[in-house]
Amino acid sequence: MAPVMVLWLALCLTGTWAVEKSNFKTCDQSAFCKRQRALIPGESPYRALLETMELTNTRLTLQLINDKNKVRLLLELYRLQGNMTRVKINELKPLKPRFEVPDVLVKEPTTEPMSLLSQDENGVVLSLGVESQRVILSARPFRLDIMEGREVLMSLNSRGLLAFEHLRIRKDTALGSFCLSFKLLVTPFIPLLPKQTAKEDGKDEEGMWEETFKTFVDSKPNGPTAISLDFSLPGVEHVYGIPEHADTARLKTTENGDPYRLHNMDVYKYELYSPMALYGSVPLIVAHNTERTTGIFWLNAAETWVDISSNTAGKTVFGKMLDYVQGSNEKPQTDVRWISESGIIDAFILLGPTPKDLFAQYASLTGTQSFPPIFSLGYHQCRWNYNDQEDVQAVDAGFDQHDIPYDYIWLDIEHTDGKRYFSWDPHKFSSPKEMLQGLKDKKRKLVAIVDPHVKIESSFKLHDEIQSRDLYVKNKDGGNYEGWCWPGSTGYPDFANPEMRELWAQMFAYDKYEGSMDNLHIWNDMNEPSVFNGPEITMIKDAKHGEWEHRDVHNLYGFYVQMATAEGLIQRSGGVERPFVLARSFFAGSQRYGAVWTGDNIAEWEHLKISLPMCLSLSLTGILNCSLSHAHMDTPRREPWLHGLDNTNLIRDIVRQRYTFLPFWYQQFYHSHKTGILLIWGVSVMNFAGRLLDSLTWMYFTGKDLLVHPVTEEGVTSVTAYLPGKDEVWYDIHTFKKHNGGQNLYIPVTISSIPVFQRGGSIIPKKLRVRRSSTCMEHDPYTLYVALGNQNTAEGEIYIDDGYTFNYEKKEFIHRKISMANNIISSINLAHDAHFTTQSWIERVVIIGATKPSKVTLKAAGGQESKLDFEFDASVSLLTIRKPGVNAGEDWTITLK
Repeated sequence: MAPVMVLWLALCLTGTWAVEKSNFKTCDQSAFCKRQRALIPGESPYRALLETMELTNTRLTLQLINDKNKVRLLLELYRLQGNMTRVKINELKPLKPRFEVPDVLVKEPTTEPMSLLSQDENGVVLSLGVESQRVILSARPFRLDIMEGREVLMSLNSRGLLAFEHLRIRKDTALGSFCLSFKLLVTPFIPLLPKQTAKEDGKDEEGMWEETFKTFVDSKPNGPTAISLDFSLPGVEHVYGIPEHADTARLKTTENGDPYRLHNMDVYKYELYSPMALYGSVPLIVAHNTERTTGIFWLNAAETWVDISSNTAGKTVFGKMLDYVQGSNEKPQTDVRWISESGIIDAFILLGPTPKDLFAQYASLTGTQSFPPIFSLGYHQCRWNYNDQEDVQAVDAGFDQHDIPYDYIWLDIEHTDGKRYFSWDPHKFSSPKEMLQGLKDKKRKLVAIVDPHVKIESSFKLHDEIQSRDLYVKNKDGGNYEGWCWPGSTGYPDFANPEMRELWAQMFAYDKYEGSMDNLHIWNDMNEPSVFNGPEITMIKDAKHGEWEHRDVHNLYGFYVQMATAEGLIQRSGGVERPFVLARSFFAGSQRYGAVWTGDNIAEWEHLKISLPMCLSLSLTGILNCSLSHAHMDTPRREPWLHGLDNTNLIRDIVRQRYTFLPFWYQQFYHSHKTGILLIWGVSVMNFAGRLLDSLTWMYFTGKDLLVHPVTEEGVTSVTAYLPGKDEVWYDIHTFKKHNGGQNLYIPVTISSIPVFQRGGSIIPKKLRVRRSSTCMEHDPYTLYVALGNQNTAEGEIYIDDGYTFNYEKKEFIHRKISMANNIISSINLAHDAHFTTQSWIERVVIIGATKPSKVTLKAAGGQESKLDFEFDASVSLLTIRKPGVNAGEDWTITLK
């Protein structure tokens, strides 16, 4: 698996301990979830006031009214560039502003014109400008339907589960009673518009103004503020996304259990196949069938629950505007309902229609995966904790002694001086620069943990500065919020404040982070935030970030921590070097700042297995740099040479194989960074020839050219892999044996084999001279693996830059297309305005599925021709052309005769 996965970072714990589920809420224990889930479908109180509609060139607005309490909402509808639609719903006149998520969108989305097609007393029809796409807005009850031709692509509030708990004054307080009496006294004299004033709601329910979980009391000064909206997806059986959950990639129905929960928490040794919330949250659902891929991005950072239900879409009638919709034929339908505790409804509807289109649409909103330095794609050695500098040096030497390459060694919290981050234990790590320099001399690097909680101690400079600048999160009474974490009594920096993020970034400067060097990179753990003595092991919701409660921003906390850390590493290099930052907690947009990991799992086969759909789900939401190998401090040492000679040899082989694929991995990351295209894909999402198999949960693609069937069960001697595409051919990368697509393939396996196939018609660059680290391989030559398709053609690319700076943004790179057709292999420039030089050259070309030529000739950039040596293995139709000797950045052709 190693050569075709990114980073598998898992906290490997020995034993079968399980999470203590009673520490975490169910929906019934979450007042707003229980309240909203009790709503009855089909009884929507909301209608659209069509007389309030205003349509400009960029947006439609109109008011919605709740006929039960007469509260008015403001609906905003936007058509966005790139085949997207945005729907926002807020109170028309809230008592105070409601939280709207900042900083996640890379920019304010570009709008495009909408036009009015028709209108009557029942609703309006708007053109979305893309082919025959339209929005039908029905007035009573309020409902939105997005259509293309005669097909309904998506419906909003079709089940009538829109809910918007408006801000109000509590009636059972002195102030509330006074305000109510005053309002009743003066109302006759205030010229209010008809039905503009909210009718008092019914009896307050338990948990609306205060909520208790175990011993923790969450005061709710703003009262109930939950929002909810349902989306119906006709023709859709399979939906994916909304990480992070330890579950299959395909989301399950939640009708007989809890909804999926999005609430970032420290869930130690999490349960498998569960909708429980974990460390990160990305509120994006991807809906996929053989005809179309669509998505829903729910931009809300509060605690959120997502209900999934499946049924059939029967006959639907929207009045005269929808008379032409066929309703007699039942078809599959999936319904998705979002429930958030606070904020506003801000939903982006991504209309695809292809998976590639959808991922580009989402990337245009939240950004693409940051382009990692190439050395971060190598092997990482990590545990909690390496004891001291001598231990680090011994482990480093062990890799050399056993001829196993690696790029990073990691240090957990014990390397610090008393859990004061940005520091070193003065006894165990007394000379950090000497340690770092020793690694740098071997072109290796170190990752140190820097957690986002600060030891409360007057002699600690970081604490003193945060406190003096009043940048800690506050408790509900205005004092600094204090919790308990690794240092003991702990303060939590208010990372939602840009001033705090700037202070944090400055801490990574070499003159402030004493002992640090340019080969030191950073790990942000515990950034949910983790609070050992807090409710659900996190921060109380009534804590304050400036004017906002923590309940509004909770899922953004880890996002902001990683943002500030990445910016700090960029600043320390003067804006030159790309950072490597790994974080445990994340949100939509976290991909812009680095990698994530899948948290505190257990070293068991089932946890290994579940890491695959977890990373695939993250990939669907743009977070492509997923996970490494880590070990708890109480586990035995697990360096690769401590498992016996046979296992050491296996580990060496697989790690070295990974290093040969680094050029391919790096190239895939470049494409993902530039376009938003996925790095790893589930086979069902690739959807070859319309085939959609849920049984393919455990298979995945790397790019579009490598297909992997991981072995994730103990003692397995065979697997059955589906090779997609009836017109495709696939080659085993180990044996070079050819297989036709569109079939299930029985594959014997051993502990040393991982089924991986290269797609016919592809060319993959590799470097076969494996050295002690990726940086040591920078100038080494390439081998091109050309896998011929049914037409005896193939295409691929080579991408080369310096591997670690932002100079590629200045067009300092090489990007070439390698293709084979009509027995000619050629390399042509794809970036004529770019400039870069490389010492790497083409060492060999391996053609899989070839016939034996009589002669092979090379024509180099200067026009000179030469004859090349070759070998042909008829048993597997493998042609190896040796030492073309041309520079990897130049034009050349090889002709087979």
